[in-house]
Amino acid sequence: MGASLMIVEDDDRVRGVLRLAMEGEGYEVIEAGGAEQALEYLRDHGAPDVMIVDLMLGGMDGFTCIREVRRDHDVPIIVVSARDDTHDVVAALEVGADDYVTKPFQVKEITARMRALRRRAGLAAMREDTSRDDAPVAADEVLLDADPRAPLILSPERGAVRRGRERVHLTITEFRLLCELAADPGRVLSRGMLLERVWDRGFFGDERIVDVHVRRLRTKIERDPANPRIVVTVRSLGYRLDAQR
Repeated sequence: MGASLMIVEDDDRVRGVLRLAMEGEGYEVIEAGGAEQALEYLRDHGAPDVMIVDLMLGGMDGFTCIREVRRDHDVPIIVVSARDDTHDVVAALEVGADDYVTKPFQVKEITARMRALRRRAGLAAMREDTSRDDAPVAADEVLLDADPRAPLILSPERGAVRRGRERVHLTITEFRLLCELAADPGRVLSRGMLLERVWDRGFFGDERIVDVHVRRLRTKIERDPANPRIVVTVRSLGYRLDAQR
């Protein structure tokens, strides 16, 4: 059985087209005609492997749907919407979406984005086995913040970040972004480089998506997200990881 995918879309025609395309990619597709139906499914059955969510839904909108999903689940989410205003795109990413495609769209663009998400979601299997208190220290662990009360540690092999003995819950995209920065601490990575490495898009993607995910990541790992010391902005160049001692 393939990976499970939920399509949250209130337009029957669009939902049907997406279903056929995604089934052709090997997904087991779950359809939801609205946010309420989607959230009810998640409560009863747990999260699918991936979600596609339209922003302009009848009843509860897509922004609220994504925010509710993010309360309990790290499932990768791609937004599909006719709303291409900068504010709407950034807002969708800030509430928890991993990627977005604007309507009208080509089915091949959706399938390409989903393949990229699926590759990133390959980390999910590791995350299920993450960070037991009695697990031995991994050789590749990165000390991000040496706070003696609760050190912040990245464990790439386990797919985990922990502060002291507590797990820091990152989405797959946030975790992949942190790993790329931590792989070469002190080196500035441009937004284009991060797009290529994390989103598999090279310079053809929208660099705003990097900025929004960095902001989300900072809220989870920085002592003071407004004055970041771990993931640092290098003006006009990109981002750099500075481990704190």
